[in-house]
Amino acid sequence: MKKILLVFILSLALITSFQTRTVSLSESTQDSNELRLQDMLMLMLTPYIETDLANYYYPKILKDFTPHVTPWKIELIETKRNHFRGFKMQITFEIEPTDGGQYIPVGKDRMTYEISAGPEVKLINHTHLKTYKYPPE
Repeated sequence: MKKILLVFILSLALITSFQTRTVSLSESTQDSNELRLQDMLMLMLTPYIETDLANYYYPKILKDFTPHVTPWKIELIETKRNHFRGFKMQITFEIEPTDGGQYIPVGKDRMTYEISAGPEVKLINHTHLKTYKYPPE
């Protein structure tokens, strides 16, 4: 299973970027190969993101529950690789974790992960951008 995950992540990174790529902030309304691959990457990385956010938010910010991550609340900001055809990738996301029930956003974070052979997925930077009032009025 780990080899399949590694092959998937590496092939996705090869397809979607070469050296550095910044994704447009405009929302696409049509499906494409790139969008499907990006969504698959979000699905594969969601457990890692959710674990790291839970460690940050609970109990420091949220006292009653841990945040939930939904793939459609993850925005790909940038991808990098160590060199041409290198297999050490960095992926930066902006994420709005939710309460998991009503999908009410509880904050906003920017996270950078390093993905390399093994497969190894490692959080290398986490910036908490904003805490939203919960429950909203």
